[in-house]
This record gives sequence, structure tokens and C-alpha cells, in this order.
Amino acid sequence: MVRIGVIGCGKIAQVRHIPEYEANPDARVVALFDANAERARALAAEHGCRACATLEELLAADDVDAVSVCTSNATHAQAAIAALRAGKDVLCEKPMAVTIEECEAMVAAARETGRTLMIDQNQRLAKAHVRAKGLLDAGRIGRVLTFRTTFGHGGPETWSVDPGTGSWFFDPKRAAMGAMADLGVHKTDLVQWLIGQTVVSATARVTTLDKRDPAGNLVGVDDNALVIYEMSGGAVGTMTASWTYYGPEDNSTVLYGTEGVMRVYDDPAHSIVIDRRDGERELYDVEAIQTNDNQTASGVIDAFVDGLVRGEGPLISGESVLPAMRAVFASIESSRTGRTVAVATDKE
Repeated sequence: MVRIGVIGCGKIAQVRHIPEYEANPDARVVALFDANAERARALAAEHGCRACATLEELLAADDVDAVSVCTSNATHAQAAIAALRAGKDVLCEKPMAVTIEECEAMVAAARETGRTLMIDQNQRLAKAHVRAKGLLDAGRIGRVLTFRTTFGHGGPETWSVDPGTGSWFFDPKRAAMGAMADLGVHKTDLVQWLIGQTVVSATARVTTLDKRDPAGNLVGVDDNALVIYEMSGGAVGTMTASWTYYGPEDNSTVLYGTEGVMRVYDDPAHSIVIDRRDGERELYDVEAIQTNDNQTASGVIDAFVDGLVRGEGPLISGESVLPAMRAVFASIESSRTGRTVAVATDKE
């Protein structure tokens, strides 16, 4: 039995982490902490566990084996590193952290302590993405030449216990980044994982077009990011992240290979469609991906717990997410400077 402490009691903890731990027979939530003590106490009463007055109290608890870090972006690194050094295994929400130095410090802390650090890059676990990777690895569309991957919806206004554009998602001090951190990091990580290539350069426009704070001013974080990625194996493609898709959510990826085209979550009737160069069409009906309006089990909690129980290490390690985070920060620099930015690939 893995005994869990949850750090941060906002909506992601309430609708995903806590209920998914409760549904796992090998996990039990025993302690919660939130900067809003009243929120933590109410949630603890609801779920039959205890609320800790401080983060230090939770991390010092002998009956906490592992933690979920569900706080705002800017505090991920501090909470995760403190937990690792306290001897706890860590599942951290995305984005991993708000600077590459913080990301690397998290990985170093996991390595030094010998504890697990897993990051919630749940797109790798979506069933159609898993199936697509198998088909790509089997050469069904040959070598990937170009791609376009998109993640867009109407924004996170309702994805907070404090709804609206006054929530932490839109606060540059707490979020640091907007759509790029919320959605772009997912699709950047996904495309690298799917095709087995890392981003080596980024040419980007990361901007704020429409989201406004309660005073009517444009928010201080990006609501759109459009990036051209050049990959280590020669592929070139686009990644789009948006909080201004005021209609159906788009979580599609299309890959163009030497032997055909693969569309993932792009066709409303089929999860994967392959149109091969020889005229053959392949259709795969796999589980629909979750959306903001249709939340299903992410698989991340079960993967985290299973890795701990089996002693196999994290399925999505912090180290494996570093290339995506480097690409994200390179994209932000590219937008700021107006030039293409090379992505370091030789750091640990």
C-alpha cells in the first residue's frame, strides 16, 4: 500500500489525483496540504484523511510514502525538491517547472536521493497515442518527414477552484507561462515521444491575443503559441497551443511520412486514420481522448502507483521530460528575440 500526501488542493487534485488514488487498490490518501488551510480541512473531511498545517508537517510524516505536487506552476520545483529530500517519491503536475534550471535541479534531486520523480505528461498514456507509437515504430507510414500537432480549447477559466481570468492560471507570478505551459508542453513532449526524435531548434510566436483580466487588460501570460520545431532526425513540424479555440477542443496530431499519412484524434469517427502511399486506408477505433468537458481517468496515477509497487521506477521520469522543457523555453526565447533558437541536447 502506497500512502499518499497531496500538496495543493485545487481542482486538479479534487477531480483527478485524489479520486484516482482512491480508485487504486494499492494507494491510500492519508494527508493533504494547501496554502488555503480551510480548503485543505474541508477536503480532508470529505475524503477521510487529515489536513496538515504546513508543507513541512506533511513531508515529515512517517505515514506518507509519496506525494502529488498539485500546486501552481511557480512552486512545483520547490515542493518537489523538498519532498524528494524528505525521502518521498514524487508525482508532479506539468509543466515540470518554470525555468530549465529548476527542471534540472528536480532531476538532480531525484538522482541524488534515489527517489522517483514522475511528471504528469499524460498524453503519452492516451490509448490512441500508445497505438499510434506502435504503428509508427512498425513503419506503417515510413520515416516521418513533417508533422502538425495541436492542443487548443477555450481556456482554463473553469479549470480552477477560483473560476475566471482572475485565477492563478493567468497570473504571471504564479503561472509564469500560459497556453505554452498548460498545453504546449503536452504536445511538445508527445511529438518527441511519438517519433523518437528531440527538438533541436524552435522558431516561435508566443503571444496574448484575447484573454483579459477582470479589469479588461490583456492577461500577463500567453494565450497562444505557434512554433516550428526542427527535430534531431530531420523531421520538421508545427506545434500549436491555444486558449482561444472557442468551439470544439482540438487535440490532434497529423504525421506525414515517406509511405503515408497518419491522423491521430483528427477524424471525428476514428481515433487513428492512416492513408498509405499505395492507396490503402487503415482505421483504428481506440478510446476517445479526455477533454476539459469530459474528464476520464488519465492513467497517470495508476502508472505512478504501479511503478512504486513494482519497484520499476517512473513510467514518465523527470529526466525524460527535460527535452520537452528545453524546447518550451527555447520557444519562449525565440518569440522574445525574434530569431530561431537552438535547443541544447547534451545536458543531463
